[in-house]
Amino acid sequence: MATTKYATTPPNISGMPPGVPFIIGNEGAERFSFYGMRAILIVFMTTYLKNHLGALDPLSNNVAQGWFHQFVSAVYWMPFIGAIIADGWLGKYKTILYLSIVYCFGHFTLALMDTSFGLQVGPRWMLAIGLLLITIGAGGIKPCVSANVGDQFGESNKHLLSRVFGWFYFSINLGSSFSIWLCPILLNDPKWGPPYAFGLPGILMAIATLVFWLGRKKMVHVPPGGLGFLKDLKSKEGLSILGRIWMIYAFTIIFWALWDQSSGGEWTLQCQHLDLHFFGIIFLPEQVNVVNGILILVFIPLFNYWLYPFISRFFPLTSLRKIGIGLFLTALSFVVIWWIQLQIDHGARPSVGWQLLAYIILSAGEVMVSITGLEFSYTQAPNRMKSLLMAMWLLSVAIGNQIPSLISFLLPRLKAAGLNLEGANYFRFFTLLMLGASVIYVFVSRHYRERTYLQSQEPTHDEKATEPFLAGVTPT
Repeated sequence: MATTKYATTPPNISGMPPGVPFIIGNEGAERFSFYGMRAILIVFMTTYLKNHLGALDPLSNNVAQGWFHQFVSAVYWMPFIGAIIADGWLGKYKTILYLSIVYCFGHFTLALMDTSFGLQVGPRWMLAIGLLLITIGAGGIKPCVSANVGDQFGESNKHLLSRVFGWFYFSINLGSSFSIWLCPILLNDPKWGPPYAFGLPGILMAIATLVFWLGRKKMVHVPPGGLGFLKDLKSKEGLSILGRIWMIYAFTIIFWALWDQSSGGEWTLQCQHLDLHFFGIIFLPEQVNVVNGILILVFIPLFNYWLYPFISRFFPLTSLRKIGIGLFLTALSFVVIWWIQLQIDHGARPSVGWQLLAYIILSAGEVMVSITGLEFSYTQAPNRMKSLLMAMWLLSVAIGNQIPSLISFLLPRLKAAGLNLEGANYFRFFTLLMLGASVIYVFVSRHYRERTYLQSQEPTHDEKATEPFLAGVTPT
């Protein structure tokens, strides 16, 4: 029988799999790199972008918003390619490792934009190339990383799966919180500027890649199943799974259309018109969304160990119910943002504390929609379709980002046609969209029937000892 260099099935243990710390450490560093770059991207495009002569040549706000969401969307549709590579050819581990190297080159390309080399090539070309490489790297590994977490578990320790996806998300927000605070400081400090603000995420991505490689002997390496999974996708069961799961994803699309406005997007631009002094802290506009990551760090253990068990005493808090509650909370957060923009449109300069309130509500919604959605997507997928179903989940993020992107590009034309979606009208539109989707979700989700698919495990020691007898062979 052929042997493999690494374990290909989860160990039969009741505790935490040994590869999990390396995966979570990798994810924390990778998210530092991505969210640090993302936090400063739209402000860089509207304030610091230069032409090939070194003169400032920034984009307008609505154009920058449109391209920002196009970039985010591309990062989240690229997982389809990553899933095909992982499930069809390389497996999840090699896909993550190889595309992480591409990811590093993307960050370092952005770091060179404001250098003499970057000016010679052209800052806009450097920006486009860097974002393209990050799209390939970040997008390609996305469906593999979260699926790789689930691959470490089997029946004997599946009770830890929800908790581990919570800690996985915890590492995301720990890494992103540091970078969202630090990268804007580097960007706005004349002693450092864009090369260092974009270079630091590149260094962290290199560290993430190294941590992942160091854990290679501790992880379960589920081998690729070949392109047969595409046949599974077109089978009756595969089409049934896709049909059922998109009943839910249709609503998370709207959630992502709103959430991604808070992370370096429209909420950041709104911050430029707020009083950024709060409790003795003076925020930069790009730094305010750091509270989202901090709140997630607090909410994950609070929800997992207290709120969810408390609510479950009164009625079963299923994955679908968590997502539904999260959708309503997201709509409520945009009610606050809508109100803030109304004050700005009337000449006021509201306190950033109001936006912090919106972040508290949105972060609670994020815990219930995004973390639950990760676990939900993994457990609803047959083993040969794990990465592909994760890619489907991420596709909902990509489609969601197309909504604000297209609206941002079309704002002048819509206004000329008599439909004004600027200012407070913009946030009112998304508030009502999310609220309507939440109400419809309540009725649609009742018809979904959840299933659970987990990786098979290696046999226990006792099972191995009895296998020869079961086969009619006497052990020697």
